[in-house]
Amino acid sequence: MRILFLIPYPVGRAPSQRFRFEQYLDALVAAGHRYYLAPFISEATWAILYQPGHTEAKVLGILAGFGRRLALLFSVPAYDFVFIHREAAPIGPPVLEWLIAKVLNKRIVYDFDDAIWMKDPAGEAGFIGRLKWQQKVGTICRWAWRISCGNAYLRDFALGFAPQAVINPTTLDTDHLHNQARDQYAAGPLVIGWTGTHTTLRHLDLVWPVLRRLEAEGHNFEFCVVANQPPTDPRLRSLRFRPWRKNTEIADLLTFNVGLMPLVDDPWARGKCAFKALQYMALGIPALVSPVGMNTEVVADGTNGFVCRTEADWYAALLRLLAEPALRATLGTAARRTIVERYSVASNTANFLALFEADRPIFA
Repeated sequence: MRILFLIPYPVGRAPSQRFRFEQYLDALVAAGHRYYLAPFISEATWAILYQPGHTEAKVLGILAGFGRRLALLFSVPAYDFVFIHREAAPIGPPVLEWLIAKVLNKRIVYDFDDAIWMKDPAGEAGFIGRLKWQQKVGTICRWAWRISCGNAYLRDFALGFAPQAVINPTTLDTDHLHNQARDQYAAGPLVIGWTGTHTTLRHLDLVWPVLRRLEAEGHNFEFCVVANQPPTDPRLRSLRFRPWRKNTEIADLLTFNVGLMPLVDDPWARGKCAFKALQYMALGIPALVSPVGMNTEVVADGTNGFVCRTEADWYAALLRLLAEPALRATLGTAARRTIVERYSVASNTANFLALFEADRPIFA
C-alpha cells in the first residue's frame, strides 16, 4: 500500500508524532508498504511557534502550510490510504478532509491521542483559539475509514460518530530507545522527577504542597522538571529545571528515582494516554499518578507504582519511596515489564499495521 501521512509538525519534533506513528515507519516498509510524510508546519515556523511575538512570521508560516496542503491534493489520488494525525490543518473547518474522503474517495485513517474535540484549558487563547474549530473532530470520525484512538475514553467518543474506532495505544520502543533501566541503588541525590510541556505544567499544582512539606521536614531530594518552559513560583529550594532536548531526553529521565504524573480531573485530562507514566516505567522508574484518564490502566497500585487520590496519598507514597531503595527497585522492575509486555512497539506492531489492511474487516 502507498500511505500518505498528513501530520501537523516536522518529523521527529513532536512527541505525539514520534510515539504514535513515526517509530512504526520501518515496520511499514518491512511489511511492503510505502509512505510519504507531509508536515503542515515547516521547520522554520516550528522554531518560533511557541515563542512570544513573531506574529507576522507565524501567520505567513500557517498560510504557507495551507499552500502546501492544497498543492498536495493533486498527488492524493496516487495513495491507497491517507493517515491524518489530529487534523489536516490546525485551524478552520475540515475542508481538506472532506475533499480527501468525499471528492477523492480515499480511505482515511484518523488518529488522535487527546480529547481534541474540546478546548485544552492551557491551550491557545484569543483569536487563534477561536479558529481551532474543535467540532470538526466528530465530522472527520464520520468520514474516516478507521479511527485510531489512544485510549478507551477517546475510542468511546469516536464510537458516537462511527463504528470503526479502535484503541491504538501510544507506545515506546523498549529495544532501541527506552532500553535502559534506572539503578535505584546508585549513589547520588534522590531525584523525584516530572517531564512535560508548558500546557501540562498546571497539573503540578497538585503536588507542590506535598513537595514543600517533604522539603520542610528535612528530607533530602531534588525535584527535577524536564520541560520546554520552567514552572513559575513553586517556592521549592530543591527544584532543578532542565530544558527538554531530544538528544538528552533519555539521559535526563534516567536521573529520576521516581516519576510523577499528577492530573487535574477534568474532561480534557481524562483523554490523556498516560504518556509520562509510560516513559518513566519503560526506564524502570516507578510512577506515581492521579487516577485520571488512562493512568489506572497502566499503573497497578502498589505493584508497579502508586495511584494517588489525595494529597495524603502523594505524601505517603513519596515518603516510602524516598526511604526504601528496594521498593523503588521492585516497583521499577515491574513497571518496565508492564511496558514491554503491553505498551511497547514490539507488542503493538501488528495492531498498528492492521490499520492499513484493506481486506481486513473493520473492527470496533
